[in-house]
Amino acid sequence: MDRYPPIADHGLVGDLQTAALVSSQGVIDWFAAPRFDSPSVFAALLDHDRGGYFLLAPEHSEGTWKQLYYPDTAVVVTRFMSPDGVGEILDLMPVQPGPTPTDRHRLVRAVRAVRGTVRFRLECRPRFDYARATHELDLTPRTATFRAPGTTAYLQGGIPLERDGQDVRGTITLNAGETAGVVFTVCAPGGQAPPPPTTEQITEEIWENIDFWQKWVRTSRYHGRWAEMVHRSAITLKLLTYAPTGAPVAAATMGLPEQVGGERNWDYRYTWVRDGSLSVRALLDLGFVEEATRFTHWLGDRLRAHDGPDGEPLQIMYRVDGDPHLTEEILDHFEGYRGSSPVRAGNAASDQLQLDIYGEALYALAEGRQVGEQAGYHGWKGLAGTLDWLADSWDRPDEGIWETRGGRKDFTYSRVMCWAAFDRGLKLAAEFSRPADTVRWTRARDAILEQVMERGWNEKEQALVQHYGGDVLDASLLLAPRVGFLSPRSPGWLNTLDAMDRVLVSDSLVYRYDPEASPDGLRGCEGTFSLCTFLYVDALARAGRLPQARYTFEKMQTYANHVGLFAEEIGPSGEQLGNFPQAFTHLSLIMAATTLDDALDRPAA
Repeated sequence: MDRYPPIADHGLVGDLQTAALVSSQGVIDWFAAPRFDSPSVFAALLDHDRGGYFLLAPEHSEGTWKQLYYPDTAVVVTRFMSPDGVGEILDLMPVQPGPTPTDRHRLVRAVRAVRGTVRFRLECRPRFDYARATHELDLTPRTATFRAPGTTAYLQGGIPLERDGQDVRGTITLNAGETAGVVFTVCAPGGQAPPPPTTEQITEEIWENIDFWQKWVRTSRYHGRWAEMVHRSAITLKLLTYAPTGAPVAAATMGLPEQVGGERNWDYRYTWVRDGSLSVRALLDLGFVEEATRFTHWLGDRLRAHDGPDGEPLQIMYRVDGDPHLTEEILDHFEGYRGSSPVRAGNAASDQLQLDIYGEALYALAEGRQVGEQAGYHGWKGLAGTLDWLADSWDRPDEGIWETRGGRKDFTYSRVMCWAAFDRGLKLAAEFSRPADTVRWTRARDAILEQVMERGWNEKEQALVQHYGGDVLDASLLLAPRVGFLSPRSPGWLNTLDAMDRVLVSDSLVYRYDPEASPDGLRGCEGTFSLCTFLYVDALARAGRLPQARYTFEKMQTYANHVGLFAEEIGPSGEQLGNFPQAFTHLSLIMAATTLDDALDRPAA
């Protein structure tokens, strides 16, 4: 196998509590359990030699590989074609959609010979606790048991296994039409081994999983021009959502670089208030009301907990269960993806001040106000208290949306979203006749708008800029017309859009900002930011620039990987960079598609 396949060379499988990556050559090289943010079991993507992997593939790889999703599902099909035979590997994780966290998570892998004769080989080499824990192997004819501190795992099925040190390997030869399968189960230490599955049971489980996903997708009300891409993004967002709490993680992985060989390597397996809040509108646009409602309830719980740093109502990110403690550590025994170090677990940015999150939180609560149960009087008091706090706190430098580590500044986007917080709060108070200090909130809202237009506007650039007193453009401001801060066709906004087009757009792809012009405290550079490209499409569509918006959107589709997934960034040669797949990218794809569909349909209507 490739030591380090391209980041995009993977499909994603998951059970709605955790997830795994499957390369297009049949290797599971990333898997953490029992939750997204748990220590890894397989992490060869971060260290080929130490990280651990689970390979199931034809013994001789001289042939052509193809990978796809079974339509409208999270079942990955990897096909191998050679003159001697054609084989398939099916990968999935049986879904666990209920409200109770489980300590048993299963990777189901089936192989089939489609034509001719195919000899498959298996290698299962788990490395628990980010490869810091040793394990012992017990092997019986039908079960391999891996015992490590804090975890027990079982490998069972119809492929004969043999010991390879403390790991296992095996081979099986299949003729056309024959199928075999294995199941890798991770559970709590000492957990009882499940009964060894038969091939028939594995096949039945595959079809049950297919049925679950296809039924879920059929509840979508999106029937626009890009249904396949939109529904793939919706499935990806659901795969990245922790079912027991309804909280989405930013990505399935940690440590994948924004620049190969660089230090911009972060752990994204947590729930950002910003990302989750923006997902509410995307999910509602598709008709996935339950998912949107569950996150707004999770968000309301965070507001009531009031456990942000330094007395703030919110922290910028949390663990999926709402725990605010995300201590960052460096795994210096991992070399990193293609030598990209350091590899970080946890995220020290969790204690940053990013005032924009209050705008996104109120945006989510306002967008979701017509669905689910209302928060009631006590919920409203918590929200009103947050806005009262913000009225005293908005006019401060912060670290901004991009979590820069170069010091606090008066970021324009943060002020725009503080405006959005007061704007949505005032509308909610009026709509539901709730008690509120509307005079104070109105004064704060209006003061922010005047300040942004006076201090965030750069006469030379004829545009809103990243922070006061600067001249650097920032693509985060593409959200300004969506939240109503500026009219999408006003002269000031169109000038800002033109300036971004000159400076930040490269062949339809959009950089979030220029780190050389605005040092962010980190070495190296980065690619174009896929979120920003889709926000650019959204802004172009709202501005009435429909041919440019549609061309940009269609062009961006060509940067998706072979199964329709996006990472965080696109590199200079069109390669995907950063953690994968990225929820922010997929939710902004949905936002762009629905906005563009509406704009294109409006003239016809």
